[in-house]
Amino acid sequence: MMEIAENIRVRQVLALLPDWLRGALAAIRAESGGELYLAGGVVRDLLLNQQPADIDLTVAAGARTWAERLAALTGGALVPLGRQEDAARVVSQGVTVDIASFREGARTIVDDLVRRDLTVNALACRIDSLLTDSRPDETALVPVLDPTGGRDDLRCGLVRAAGAESFRDDPLRLLRVFRFAAILGFAVEAETLALAGRQAGLITRVAPERIAHELDLIMATAAAPAMVEAMAASTLLWAIIPELAAGIGMAQPKSHHLDVWGHSLEALRQMERILAAPVAFFPGSGEAMAAYLRGPERRLRLQWAALLHDLGKPVTQGVREDKGGRITFYNHDLIGAQMFAELALRLRWSNEAREQVGRLIEGHMRPFHLANVARTGRLTLRAAIRMLRAAGDDLEGLFLLAMADSLAGRGVARVENMEGELAGLYRHLAQVRAERVVPVRSAPPLLTGRDLIDHLHLPPGPLFKRILAAVEEARMTGEVHDAEGALRLATTMAAQERAAANPPR
Repeated sequence: MMEIAENIRVRQVLALLPDWLRGALAAIRAESGGELYLAGGVVRDLLLNQQPADIDLTVAAGARTWAERLAALTGGALVPLGRQEDAARVVSQGVTVDIASFREGARTIVDDLVRRDLTVNALACRIDSLLTDSRPDETALVPVLDPTGGRDDLRCGLVRAAGAESFRDDPLRLLRVFRFAAILGFAVEAETLALAGRQAGLITRVAPERIAHELDLIMATAAAPAMVEAMAASTLLWAIIPELAAGIGMAQPKSHHLDVWGHSLEALRQMERILAAPVAFFPGSGEAMAAYLRGPERRLRLQWAALLHDLGKPVTQGVREDKGGRITFYNHDLIGAQMFAELALRLRWSNEAREQVGRLIEGHMRPFHLANVARTGRLTLRAAIRMLRAAGDDLEGLFLLAMADSLAGRGVARVENMEGELAGLYRHLAQVRAERVVPVRSAPPLLTGRDLIDHLHLPPGPLFKRILAAVEEARMTGEVHDAEGALRLATTMAAQERAAANPPR
């Protein structure tokens, strides 16, 4: 159990509230009167002896008026919070202050606290007397109001719903339970988990954007695998992503030791390990992997790709009786990418996030297919270049995902040292990229669309793209070196196209 103080000290409050902010709040209270409380997460963080990210204040009523006056007095920016709530945010001098009125139906601060989401957030302390005290006793205690037992839950490391109606009052709290458990490193209390399961269907009342935001906050933490597993245990996950539930109990080939759902969850766990230390899985490639992972939200998107990479398996499962009853999932990568696109649209993901995760899911088998070829010693330069062209900017992402996928499969028929093969293949492709692909793409093109019009009298169209891509590839493989060779290749391709379009009778 953690040691949690019963109350906080005056010096903690003074350290939290700069002099200019205390002065402004004192002036507003002199005008408006009433009680002023620190409430919610800010009190929780102070009890945990952590630095709060923001300052959360609660007043009986008129929160927006308080915020407007605070913004005017401090030169801060005012941001209304919610359409129906009496709440607003002020950002001034690098400090964020959220001010809210008592929740609907609450007449006292205790009434307000018991209507909150979680016990660890249902905490408050009154501070208006400190605003005007010129010489406060910094060692004195500020009493903490705790009507739902939040301090005990902090000591025990538990996240617990503040009341039986918590989720009905705001169904988004179903996800906030797991988000706070992930952020705080706490467990979800058993009855709260059961209550979330019984009321999981309420999540359908929440706007998709809000659901997606909470899920991203969970997935971005180191506790993501544990929280996803807990959400599945409560059935909440199936209410949001029912496609994943179809993998429960679905057998896989002997290269796997888990069913489809278990493998997906294990891939997420392995991705967590890999992202913590990519160089341990890709020796000699740490710098390239680190550079890739510095891209916006790439870590988060890889987490999602790991969890959802086999989304297409349940609908593509087959059995090859001619191969001794071998289980197959032909084209599960392509079907899975299509299913993911529908899921991402449903959750209102951004186009960029939807496209990148979709590309990773669609391409997640390519490293394995190429590794199979390399194992036979027949990996050609052309095949390597085509893999690089297909992967685009996500070569590292595809191999990180493949590594997690491989580590998550521990069946008796798995390829021995598959992870070593993947790491070696990545190094080879990175070398080909540096020596063949980058120099060509950095140089002026040997052939342009203008050349195709002027020399071959071709009209613009799909053939343009195919010819220019073929010329670029041939330049990368060393088959074409100059503009003359490029034009010869283009001429041959154009002639073949015409012959195919006009076969002899």
